[in-house]
Amino acid sequence: MTQAWYKVAEIGELPAGQVTTVTAGLTAVCLIHTADHAYTALDNRCPHQGGPLGEGQLDGAWLICPWHGYEYDPRTGDSPSGYGDHATALPLEVREDGIYVAVEEPEHRPTVSDQMVQVMTGWGVDTVFGMVGHSNLGFADALRRAEVDGRLRFFGVRHEGAASFAAAAYGKLTGRPAACFAIAGPGSTNMLTGLWDAKMDRAPVLALSGQVDTQVLGPGAFQEVDLYAAFDAVRTWGQTVLTAKNASNLMALALKHATVEQGVAHLILPNEVQVAPALTPLPATPRQGRVSTVKISPPEAELNEAVDLIKEAKRPAIIAGHGARFHREAIVQFAEKIDAAVITTFKGKGLISDHHPLGCGVLGRSGTPVGSSVMGQSDLLIVLGASFSNHTGISLKKKTIQVDIDRMTLGKFHPVTVPLWGEIGTTLKLFNERLDPVERSQVRADIARRWAYWRGEKEKHLGQLDSRGRLHPALVFHHLAQLVPEDAVICVDVGNNTYSFGRYFECKNQDVLMSGYLGSIGFSFPAAMGAWAAVGDRRKIVSVSGDGGFGQYLAEFTTAVKYNMPICHILLNNEELGKISKEQRAAQLHVWQTSLHNPNFAEYARLCGGRGFRATTPDEVAPAIEAGLAGSGPAIVEILTDPAQT
Repeated sequence: MTQAWYKVAEIGELPAGQVTTVTAGLTAVCLIHTADHAYTALDNRCPHQGGPLGEGQLDGAWLICPWHGYEYDPRTGDSPSGYGDHATALPLEVREDGIYVAVEEPEHRPTVSDQMVQVMTGWGVDTVFGMVGHSNLGFADALRRAEVDGRLRFFGVRHEGAASFAAAAYGKLTGRPAACFAIAGPGSTNMLTGLWDAKMDRAPVLALSGQVDTQVLGPGAFQEVDLYAAFDAVRTWGQTVLTAKNASNLMALALKHATVEQGVAHLILPNEVQVAPALTPLPATPRQGRVSTVKISPPEAELNEAVDLIKEAKRPAIIAGHGARFHREAIVQFAEKIDAAVITTFKGKGLISDHHPLGCGVLGRSGTPVGSSVMGQSDLLIVLGASFSNHTGISLKKKTIQVDIDRMTLGKFHPVTVPLWGEIGTTLKLFNERLDPVERSQVRADIARRWAYWRGEKEKHLGQLDSRGRLHPALVFHHLAQLVPEDAVICVDVGNNTYSFGRYFECKNQDVLMSGYLGSIGFSFPAAMGAWAAVGDRRKIVSVSGDGGFGQYLAEFTTAVKYNMPICHILLNNEELGKISKEQRAAQLHVWQTSLHNPNFAEYARLCGGRGFRATTPDEVAPAIEAGLAGSGPAIVEILTDPAQT
């Protein structure tokens, strides 16, 4: 250790009879100006339970700790006779230019947290979203050191739920895990909704929870929650770290489970373990040799059966789901070779351009008549990475080839003609090698005719206003489709705005992220933060929500301002939980408790230090979106829309 002197205050800055907390280097110091005008200093940490002595008070000859009233001599740190606690007195000098305090500055020695963070970054985790607090400070300091070294980035959020949604979106977009980070108790339980979204949509996430000291686990300590039990249903794998001996391997196992099983891995980090000494040297725990390729070829017999079915088909159609999201080029290449229509699930929206002559848009409740009618005319469905959810409505009456790398997904709810176990990209390559090109001009003509009809129907809504002059959502997505960059990442929320996006927004080459199976309101803006962390300024990030969804994580707009995230948020404000109102009417119930009281969201954006734009008439929509997409930093584009329309 070395001793260093730091100026901590000006002479006369602290009145006589007062105490305060100052910082000398990294050390918190209780600075005292006694009633007889003497300056003294004690280590700020009360030896009883760590209370902040600088927030206490002088009472006669004693300094009183604010937490439990323990007394200390302000000069020596001694306690009254009979008490064993002694505060540490620090050297102090009053110099001409101010008051100086000397503190011991030990060299940093690697901790268990450093040991684990080294494994994280070595396995490619470069992004952490979270909140720093009293039960994760040791691990947080290791993250800080890694950030200083340029090995990762930490984004401090306003609510831990936003951290887990952001990490889930990062995983959905990249296929690689980001981390979310919280304290014990409520901080960790706040992450559960976003982690359920990751679990249900098969997104890799590393969840990191601080925990109270192990010595107080069980009786019911402050913020003690049985986190292992609380996370049991949502994780693919998890463990509590108790010693340096296996800390590196536990981190490696967590990242392997998150990556291979495409789900949530969870590590619990007790307070005292976080700062325990690391193993020396730090164990080498590389990714290489522990994660195999995913490029699995399907069994030969089933592959031949599938190829024969495709050769026999007159009008095959491809249905691409979320599980095919990393195979866009291979899907289009295969579709063009056999002239097959391509329909997507809602979670697969954007896997083929809606302007491609074989693209048919989205199938199901959030889709268009193009996809459903083309599926109805087909005689073979080639289903890639889709799960046959009720929302999508893939026909069960057609011959079906289902391709998926997850054997449990194949024929999960009903038999299919050929369940083909293999990686989608590898399987499509084999199809291309074994199939001859086929020209089906009538298929392309039929798709073009159906798109022309649907675009005509959409056109009818563009000038439509309700009795209050509120705009039809079709107008919003008509302009957004024209103005948003072709390679943008678009994060959508839940509600009427989502249905409207599915029906009216025509994709080009954009990636679309959503809370698919969980369908969690509030997803879009935190997800946009995760998407931006994944791709940076290389691609435009857009989020879309209603006023109900944005209200869930309203404060995260300040997070986007803090980190200068150039997110353009398209906010359809109908002052209502419009989808719920429609459901109440459909069930012949009273519309009840769905109205919302909102601020002017454009003004809110400006108050937060961002950019805000508002459109209340048809001719204001395009300029507002254009302005939101331009410029630096985050923006809210608020558009007043009709709650009755989707």
